[in-house]
Amino acid sequence: MTHESHTISNEVRPNLIKRPSALKKWWRLLIRSKTGTVGLIIVVTAIIIALLAPVLAPHNPAAINPANMLTPPVWMENGTTEHILGTDNLGRDILSRILYGSQVSLIVGVSSVVLAGIIGVTVGLIAGYFGGFIDSALMRLVDAFLAIPTILFALVILAVFEPSVFTLIIVLGITNWVAYARLVRSEALSIKERDFVRAAHSIGVSNFKIITRHLLPNVISSFIVISTLSVATTIILEASLSFLGLGVQPPTVSWGSILSDGRDYLATSWWLATFPGIAITVTVLGIIFLGDWLRDVLDPKSK
Repeated sequence: MTHESHTISNEVRPNLIKRPSALKKWWRLLIRSKTGTVGLIIVVTAIIIALLAPVLAPHNPAAINPANMLTPPVWMENGTTEHILGTDNLGRDILSRILYGSQVSLIVGVSSVVLAGIIGVTVGLIAGYFGGFIDSALMRLVDAFLAIPTILFALVILAVFEPSVFTLIIVLGITNWVAYARLVRSEALSIKERDFVRAAHSIGVSNFKIITRHLLPNVISSFIVISTLSVATTIILEASLSFLGLGVQPPTVSWGSILSDGRDYLATSWWLATFPGIAITVTVLGIIFLGDWLRDVLDPKSK
């Protein structure tokens, strides 16, 4: 090795050592944000609870025990440590049902957003890149979906087909993709006019490679932000449909179905609806906090 190459390597090596990894950079940004940190803690806790629900739940969530009907929480009169958050009108343990209900709510929320994202991002990229007749046709399809109220469309589909977790995911996925399509299309219309895309097109790079290698990486940050916030909206929508009796059916448990079971007992047994309502509120707030942090980090206008 010559003296010159040795000098260059010594100059390059410190820069490589001092350069922080992407993970450390994101971690530092997260620590600086109080709402982002709180949101991450809540989301991670909710995921852990959902994964460990069979271990954490003290009782079978579907086990009926008429002898323990409407038992109040442990800190109230006649409450017992056996049922910390009380029981419902069939003697089922509220805590166990909330723990198991987190599985359905998170699975439906995340899976439907992933499905909606795949459809919406694909439609948006194709419409934005090709333009012309393809863009007009796809955007008219988007306008048609926007003209139909989401909750009404979901109610009709769920009334026709048997309500289940899979049906909920499909219904919520195909009703929420239009937001992603419109956002990605607007991003793609701007990105395709940049020099690096024009250069790739001029040297004969295929349209598929341009879309997947140049457009998609540049719109993914916007997709992450909106999809994170959409998970919170979808969890609420799933709870609303289950509350109306068109969500998951017994014996499968969701937070919305627990709320539905407790709506007739609000005056006498408030805990039936209060605790699942708190679970929904805290989880949704955590996802919103995390989504707000992601928006601040990934949005170039905020830097």
